[in-house]
Amino acid sequence: MAAVFTFLFVLFLLVMVGLKLWLALRQVRHVAAHAQSVPQQFAERVTIDAHRKAAGYTIARQRLGMVETGFGAVLLIALTLLGGLQWIADTLADWGGRGFLFQLLLVAVVVVIVSLVDLPFAWYRQFRLEQAFGFNRMTPMLFLADLAKSMLLATAIGLPILAVVLWLMQQAGSLWWLYAWMVWIGFNALVLVLYPTLIAPLFNKFTPLPEGALATRIHALLERTGFSSRGVFVMDGSRRSSHGNAYFTGLGRAKRIVFFDTLVDKLQPPEIEAVLAHELGHFKLKHIAKRLAFSVVASLAVLALLGWVASQPWFYQGLGVTPALDGRNDALALVLFFLTLPVFTFVFAPIASRLSRRHEFEADAFAARHAQASDLIAALVKLYQENASTLTPDPLHSAFYDSHPPAAVRVQRLLGAGAHT
Repeated sequence: MAAVFTFLFVLFLLVMVGLKLWLALRQVRHVAAHAQSVPQQFAERVTIDAHRKAAGYTIARQRLGMVETGFGAVLLIALTLLGGLQWIADTLADWGGRGFLFQLLLVAVVVVIVSLVDLPFAWYRQFRLEQAFGFNRMTPMLFLADLAKSMLLATAIGLPILAVVLWLMQQAGSLWWLYAWMVWIGFNALVLVLYPTLIAPLFNKFTPLPEGALATRIHALLERTGFSSRGVFVMDGSRRSSHGNAYFTGLGRAKRIVFFDTLVDKLQPPEIEAVLAHELGHFKLKHIAKRLAFSVVASLAVLALLGWVASQPWFYQGLGVTPALDGRNDALALVLFFLTLPVFTFVFAPIASRLSRRHEFEADAFAARHAQASDLIAALVKLYQENASTLTPDPLHSAFYDSHPPAAVRVQRLLGAGAHT
């Protein structure tokens, strides 16, 4: 059975890497082939220079992603089939046995290794790629400060949760995964409530939206749609990037509406109102509730699967690890499971992307009913241009990955919606 699982793991890994590289190459070639002319639909709104910049930015990101895919696959093989995780476990066990501290340290060491491998890519993305296209506003000191805060936060929050899960694996019997799921759901609900007021302010400054034409429009829209929140805030996103965005955060009565300052600077009040109407559509049409419900069910299924494979010797042996016969293998199970799970679930990405795009269309239609479709079109085109988002993605790459519909399709639908309002 171990040999069969090894074969399946390698097969799915090759499929994942092959698909990622093939789709990335398709995207690069398709975007490059359409880089010299703006699509007719956007010819009056997007300059040829902006279109070429978007093509160059898209291609650069794809090429970096291809390198990351290769490194990620090599690291995964090194940790599993080439014995990296076995060596780490044996080394830690030689130092202090295989007790509870060993379990904690094993997970922590692997997380640190993966993070260290990702760090050069994050640095390059910020200070080379983003810098080259004029988006980066982050200083190296701010990058390091964010990194330090993230590490401290992950340690302060992650280690206690990890300790609880490992304790449940040891003490709660065969249904430990059910109790761990309950802890995980409670933890996520708590984070959703606390994030806006305790966690997010560690990284950004949030100021109430000042009174004026924009605030008047926003409050009128909230009243029309029956949406209540703890306030509308502007975030200093320009400290790190010139990209613009808007989002909701929080849960229940703790919900907040947040605009990046870059978005407020680039869009007109009617356009911002239309963008917010789109985001409100996700809430009013229960998209957020549906995604949360799916996450709850999916996490239960994932933990149930983990609960089963953790007791199967072939799971460890098939991934290059010899389970301890006289001790606990809980940390090994956690690490192996969450390292390899994306390999087996990658092929389902298009399903999630398709569902997300359907929600985006529905939210656009909601925005067209509660604001002006023409204002949302104007806002989207500006954001496509300012964020250097390609207007000509490869159709297959877009269908596989994109959570939002292609620009041309999205605008065409909005034009139709505007004609009927």
